[in-house]
Amino acid sequence: MSQYDTIEVTRDGSVGRVAFDRPDAHNSLNETMGEELAAAAHDLVSDDSVRCITLTGNGAVFNTGADLTMLSGDESDEPTLRKLTNLLHEFVAQLIRAPKPVVTGVNGVTAGGGLGPAICGDIALIAESARLEFAYPRIALSGDGGSTYLLPRLVGMRTAQEIAFRDEPVGAEEAVDIGLATEVVADDEFEARLTEEAERLASGPTKSYAATKGLLRKSFDNSLNEQLAEEGDTIAGLTDTEDFSRGHAAFNSDEEPEFTGE
Repeated sequence: MSQYDTIEVTRDGSVGRVAFDRPDAHNSLNETMGEELAAAAHDLVSDDSVRCITLTGNGAVFNTGADLTMLSGDESDEPTLRKLTNLLHEFVAQLIRAPKPVVTGVNGVTAGGGLGPAICGDIALIAESARLEFAYPRIALSGDGGSTYLLPRLVGMRTAQEIAFRDEPVGAEEAVDIGLATEVVADDEFEARLTEEAERLASGPTKSYAATKGLLRKSFDNSLNEQLAEEGDTIAGLTDTEDFSRGHAAFNSDEEPEFTGE
């Protein structure tokens, strides 16, 4: 694994872990972090031996968006924000499109540019003390990081509008209730639960997960007939995988399959 200054990237078996690592700055995003996130995502997504990716924050905070200390508060900030946003978008897009499961572990406060990464996971775990905040109206900016793409798809347009325009913190239980997160986890059990969930997915049928992930994403753009055709082609194509053979044999022998991701 490469060495990074603002993030921590580790590998444990088939699980690749990315952690925001600027705890003294509330894990806020600067240009270096943006570049490192994009590079790390590319490495983990393209590595077939990594069968699940996790994203979390080191310290007590997940991510609080752009580091505002690098901004002046006027039009001179345009190139800085544009570059940072492009890097963040490259990172989020790679996770959303990754042909493997992504688990986000929201370990603490998340705001602004941290919101998109927090909710982009296929599974999103949230610590009981964590909260999600849109935050952009506080500095008269609009959403980025995929937040305006993901929010309506996860919670519906009306709730997305409420989150964006009322800009009230969303606690862990509410996040699960409205569909922003998958599961609330006790703070003292969070790291263990994140590891457990990632290892479960990393031992699963990776190509099956990737295919289902792609189908779910396409469903918002496809007509019914187009989606049905995609489903037919995709499920038929998966018969030519080792994991399908393993799953079929295990089902017929009433045993647990041991998937390899192939």
